[in-house]
Amino acid sequence: CDNIAAINISKNLVLHSRTKHIEIKHHFIRDHVQKGTFELVYVKTEEQLADIFTKPLQEDTYVWLRDRLGMELINDQ
Repeated sequence: CDNIAAINISKNLVLHSRTKHIEIKHHFIRDHVQKGTFELVYVKTEEQLADIFTKPLQEDTYVWLRDRLGMELINDQ
């Protein structure tokens, strides 16, 4: 996750007025973080691996993310 506030909300046991209207899926995540099923870890925006699937990227960023995923370029010969 690249949102520190979201990570902090997931770890906080107290619901505040700011968290009153959070969607159900976020409560699901929060519950599982509290149970220890999984952990949310901060990842810098420029290191988000999902960006390769969701955003147009400059070639150098695309290649870096592609390599991090272990993908290989297949050429037709």
